[in-house]
Amino acid sequence: MNTTPARAQPATAPWVTTLRQRFRTLPWLKATGNTVFLVIFFYLYLYIQRHPVFDVTQIPATALDRWIGFQPSALGLYLSLWVYTALPVALQPDLRQLARYGVHIGLMCAISLLIFVFWPTSVSEAVGTREGSGLFAMMYAVDTNGNACPSLHVAAAVFSCMWLQSTLRSVAAPTWPKWVNIWWCAGICYSTLAVKQHLLIDLLAGGTLGAVAGWWSLRIAARSA
Repeated sequence: MNTTPARAQPATAPWVTTLRQRFRTLPWLKATGNTVFLVIFFYLYLYIQRHPVFDVTQIPATALDRWIGFQPSALGLYLSLWVYTALPVALQPDLRQLARYGVHIGLMCAISLLIFVFWPTSVSEAVGTREGSGLFAMMYAVDTNGNACPSLHVAAAVFSCMWLQSTLRSVAAPTWPKWVNIWWCAGICYSTLAVKQHLLIDLLAGGTLGAVAGWWSLRIAARSA
């Protein structure tokens, strides 16, 4: 007869359990809503990009843009935005807060689209002919290097980062996932320069837009909690 005591299974950290519960709340609604939002947004984004109403302003390259150069290896980070921005959606705990988050990020995107309508911009003259095949060719065929400033890629990353940090604090997560969040956001922002979809001026403008929108939306959310 085996009298060896059974080894106790490690308990799941409370913050992990809470995040798991949030992921399991309204999953189909979150997935469907996020998909519909992206379809509508990209239709408007690409229409504005391909049918500018006013003269297109060329964003100039800085010394940093010329130093960084084209780095194809950064494409994975660039495309990871679509996973990254889905996380704050997936982690909303209930329908009311999910709807509120959708309104907040929708307003930020609407502001960006209005800027693109009245001030169309491009980085085409600064970056010249872009190289690449496979995924690069597909990306360039869909998304040209117009609608450059502010970079909505950067704005969405910064906005998502701020909301994810708030969520991690609310569930008492340890330090390491917060640093993962920050570095993921930073990597996405850097990738916009490395794949030559944006320049430093676009990044700074997009980062400012995302930070202001994130701060404002979190402030409103805290008041209505």
